Amino acid sequence: MVASGVTRILLISGSTREGSTNTAALRTVHAIAREGVETRFYTGLLELPAFVPGADPASYPAVVGLREALGWADAVLISTPEYAGTLPGSMKNLLDWTVGTADLHEKPTAWLTVAAQGRGDGATATLSSVLGYVGADIVSAACVRRPVLSTEVGTDGLVTARGFRDGALEALDELVRHAERVRDLVASAEDGA
Repeated sequence: MVASGVTRILLISGSTREGSTNTAALRTVHAIAREGVETRFYTGLLELPAFVPGADPASYPAVVGLREALGWADAVLISTPEYAGTLPGSMKNLLDWTVGTADLHEKPTAWLTVAAQGRGDGATATLSSVLGYVGADIVSAACVRRPVLSTEVGTDGLVTARGFRDGALEALDELVRHAERVRDLVASAEDGA
C-alpha cells in the first residue's frame, strides 16, 4: 500500500501541447505540495493506443503503465484543456481504458480548470460525466477553476501568479484530506474484519 503518513497524488494533464498551461498548473502543484504529499506525473498520454473494447489491456505496455500509475496513487488530480467543446481525444481515450476496471473506481479524483471563465465548461462537463460513469470518487470541494494566462508561466514552466498558487494549494489540500479519510476508513474496516 502506501508509506504511513504519505499521500500519493497522480497528476494527469490532458494536454499534449508543449507549453500547455494545464501542464504548467500541475507542475506548480507538484512544486508547492506540502510535506507528506508525494506527487507523480503521468507521462504516457501520447503512448496510449486507441481504446479497443474487449481487448486485453496486458497486450499494451502503455495501458499496463497507466494502470500501474493509477494503482500507485491514493488520489488523482487532472487538468485538461477543452477542444471542440469537450475533452481532447487523447484524454477521453485515457479514461476509456479505465471503463469496467477498478483503476478509478472509488478513487478520490478532482480537476483543476485553468481556462478563463466561460471557457472549458464542455471539457469539465464531459470529465465529470465520464468520471461518474467509471465510479470515481469525485471530490467536488477540490474541483476548482483557477485561470492561468500563458504570460503567467515562468521560464521554469511554473505558474507565477500568487492567486493561482494559493487556490491550487487549497484544492490539493482538500483532495489530500479526502484521500486520507478514505484511507483511514479502509484501514479501520480491515482492522475490524
